[in-house]
Amino acid sequence: MSTPAALFLETAAKAWSCISASTAATHSYSGLIAVRFFLGVSEAPFGPGAFFLLSKELALRTAILYSGISLATSFSGLLAAGIYSGLTGVHGVSGWRWLFIIEGVASFGFGVMAMFLLPDFPASQSGSATWLLTKEERQVAIERMARDQVSNQESNNSLWYGLQTAVKDYRVWVFAFILCCNHTAYEFNIFYPTIVKGFNLGSRTVTLLCTAPPYLVGAIFSLLVAYSSDIRNERGWHISLPMMMSAVGFIISAATLNVPARYFASSLYISGAFSGNAILFGWAASSVSQTPEKRACATAIINIFGQFGNIWSPYFFSPGDAPRYVKAMILMVAFSLASVLGCMLMKWTLRRDNKRLLERFAGSGTSPNLYTL
Repeated sequence: MSTPAALFLETAAKAWSCISASTAATHSYSGLIAVRFFLGVSEAPFGPGAFFLLSKELALRTAILYSGISLATSFSGLLAAGIYSGLTGVHGVSGWRWLFIIEGVASFGFGVMAMFLLPDFPASQSGSATWLLTKEERQVAIERMARDQVSNQESNNSLWYGLQTAVKDYRVWVFAFILCCNHTAYEFNIFYPTIVKGFNLGSRTVTLLCTAPPYLVGAIFSLLVAYSSDIRNERGWHISLPMMMSAVGFIISAATLNVPARYFASSLYISGAFSGNAILFGWAASSVSQTPEKRACATAIINIFGQFGNIWSPYFFSPGDAPRYVKAMILMVAFSLASVLGCMLMKWTLRRDNKRLLERFAGSGTSPNLYTL
């Protein structure tokens, strides 16, 4: 954990910004695949590197982080509509190429700002923590994070040790299963403009504009669910209920051709899927928080295996199934409900582990820090 967090995240952000902007220079399928590969490589470190917060405060903060994705998706539709209508053909450059250039440059600017705004680890002598917090406040932060660990196991600063303990922890694999199900159910995100196009609301600009409101609703809903999760110190049901709501949205979307009903249904499954993903990362990070190294490695493992959902789910959407995409919607219902089952299994497992912790500390005069259910 020797690399300063601000430098680590800033470098990742600037790298993917440059690679994303370079998409505008591609002229072949193979070139696009190569750019997407390196984009994934540069984005991969961000998730594991971002989780360094107290478990009891993690749901809302992770939801705020994830709401950025929802808002970006929402405003990207508005931005795309403006770029396609105003910049297509300017300097001989297609509208979609301008879109990647503008978004890449903007992201790079925020990456530069991150170096000065993001704090490193509380004990470090670099980053914004040195001027945002006093020495006493940094010490309080260190002590709070130590008290928040479920186990009192100390870190040995070995990433290999963190990887070994993460791989051996069965909870990591249950969370990986849940995330894979969530990502599979969330893959409609890529095809949502195509789904909205099937509503036959008008021109391409109108279609892009209509993709924005459901994502705005999803961002707000995600923050409300996460706030409730933190206040009640509960995770499982705050993931399961939104995923059930997503399943209802998928069912409605597959069952009717009524445009208002399908548009409303899209708000349901967008809101539910975003909320579930945001809280899941926080729940997973807090449940494997014995050491910072284990937390980072476990988050990486969960994220890696969760991406399998992004690999196979695009094949659910066949052009011949338009406009309802019944097969895709049915499969997403199944994976949404599988996520719920995974959450119930994890709640049962952590409840059992909490009981063992209480038995271990019985008569010691101290109370253990328990897992959040």
